[in-house]
Amino acid sequence: MDLPRPFIRLPYAFDAERMAAEAEALPASAWLAHPSRMAGNSAVALISRDGGDNDDFEGTMVETGHLHACPAIRQAIGSFGEVFGRSRLMKLAAGSEVSTHVDFNYHWYTRVRIHIPLVTNPGVTFYCADQNVHMRAGECWIFNSWRRHRVTNESNADRIHLVIDTAGSSRFWETVHDMSQYDPVTDVDAVESRVEQIAYVAGQQTEIRTERFNVAPVMSPGEVDALVSELVRDFGANTDNDSAIVARYQAMLFRFTKDWREIWHSHGYQASGVPLYQAAIEAVQSALDPNPRALLTASNKVGVNPVIVQRILRAALHVDIRDQFTG
Repeated sequence: MDLPRPFIRLPYAFDAERMAAEAEALPASAWLAHPSRMAGNSAVALISRDGGDNDDFEGTMVETGHLHACPAIRQAIGSFGEVFGRSRLMKLAAGSEVSTHVDFNYHWYTRVRIHIPLVTNPGVTFYCADQNVHMRAGECWIFNSWRRHRVTNESNADRIHLVIDTAGSSRFWETVHDMSQYDPVTDVDAVESRVEQIAYVAGQQTEIRTERFNVAPVMSPGEVDALVSELVRDFGANTDNDSAIVARYQAMLFRFTKDWREIWHSHGYQASGVPLYQAAIEAVQSALDPNPRALLTASNKVGVNPVIVQRILRAALHVDIRDQFTG
């Protein structure tokens, strides 16, 4: 998600020592390798699809047994009062890194990632856009995942963060708006003056709400229009792009939005529309330039092809969940 600053520190602090003890008590078997096999990166699923040991973004999100074994971590998550998607403990081994990347799939278009460091040291640095910070244990941070970012652990000790994903309610975003007026690097005193210590309360009942509906069987025409329009504006604003390719992509995506709406008005979620929706998706996929970076966005110079595929086309049709919506 695009934010007004590379980093925003939220006004909460947690009992990192208690939560770290819970994380370190989990069995080694709970730690999953990074889905892209990124060396030194592993995670424990806390909220996941059907409560299993997986890294899926989509589907019914359920608390895992690992989370239930960690009452302080569970209470910290519940303290936000938000609806949460995929959430994990994330470990970055000593001497390892998270290489530079941009989060641009459908999940990240509307969600922000909250980081609460549990085990860390000054040798761990988070870079985003033109800024870098060390997130201290117990602090609470969000960052702009639409900008290029990376993390390095140049120490001889592992780092563990609690990482929770949410789209956020109006209450959450009002807090973000309030804290975004401060640069967390230069306005440290102003930020610190607003931080509330969230204490662990033994035996306290905690409710955690999790995502049940995070993709639709068929993306609505209005959402397709909005996603396409924003992307077209972005790559259209990059004056380094080939104007002929820009015009071709604009026409291709215009046809897609109009055909998608036509199919929707005739078939909606009905099975009869599935082959037509699939054909519309395949028409775009087959028309993409062989060079994934034939067009770049103006905002962060990321290739347009993977954004089209991962943010729009893969999210547009999920026939396997139709029964959950149609009853």
